[in-house]
Amino acid sequence: MPSRHRFTTPEQAELEELPGKTHFWHSRPGFTDTENLLVVRAIIQPGDGHPFHYHPNKEEVLYILAGTADQWIEEECRKMGPGDSVYIPADMIHATFNRGNEPLEFLAIITPASAEGPVTTEVADQEPWKSLASAS
Repeated sequence: MPSRHRFTTPEQAELEELPGKTHFWHSRPGFTDTENLLVVRAIIQPGDGHPFHYHPNKEEVLYILAGTADQWIEEECRKMGPGDSVYIPADMIHATFNRGNEPLEFLAIITPASAEGPVTTEVADQEPWKSLASAS
């Protein structure tokens, strides 16, 4: 019987490179034997970020590993640093920006992976999120 667990070293994580950010996937359907758990280590370069978005029918926890984040939850913004975390309920609009001088590194844990709809729905081009992004 094949193993259902998976050990993953940093070199074995599934790499996703995007402009200004790098994602290292440690758990997601097709990479691990899961339908319920997305785990990604994200690195965001100074001046970049994850613009305003939400995860339909999915909850999320962000845990800061290094650097600082301007973390928006709807219209509230908090500065977060290493060891800080935030729980984001399903369907809640949020954004993460690196306004510091060093790379921002964090873990994002999202569940369930198998919920209906896309993993992420972008809203950064809509108000009030568009104005908030330019103000931060």
